[in-house]
Amino acid sequence: RKPKYSATRRLLLKSKLLKKAASMLVAEIEEKKLEKQRVVSESYPPLKLSGLSVQQLQDLCKDLHQKIDVVDETRYDMEVKVAKNENEQIESLRQKIVNLKGIKRPSLKRVKKTTDDVLGAYTDASKLMKADFKANLKTVKKDDEKREEVTDWRKNVEAMSGMEGRKKLFNAGQ
Repeated sequence: RKPKYSATRRLLLKSKLLKKAASMLVAEIEEKKLEKQRVVSESYPPLKLSGLSVQQLQDLCKDLHQKIDVVDETRYDMEVKVAKNENEQIESLRQKIVNLKGIKRPSLKRVKKTTDDVLGAYTDASKLMKADFKANLKTVKKDDEKREEVTDWRKNVEAMSGMEGRKKLFNAGQ
């Protein structure tokens, strides 16, 4: 498939479009600047500070600062309202997307259930069986090991000494 325009022609058209867009952007910026000056000059007359005393200038500055504070407070309030509105809209759009998908998420709640309730939910509702987990556990009994009675060790030593003691050890090993 062959392009309609050659590469040089496309490059030339692209550069002309960019130049035209740049000139339009500069014209738009100048137009906005003139519009802003016009609105400010209509709304607020120019200040005449030449005939004012120092006290009057200070009072004027105080008034201007108070007005600036009021404007800042309203701007902050508007920003908060806009941010809150954006968050609400985003959440509502998310909810709409979930609804369009057909999956509704239930609100999750922490529920305390016993093991019998959980098992009952898994088994048939008609067959309510209570599981006794302890019944299935193996019981392990400790074997009573043969414990030798603890006696005086000196008697054991005397009994094992000599040929009789060795004979007893030999017979016990068999």
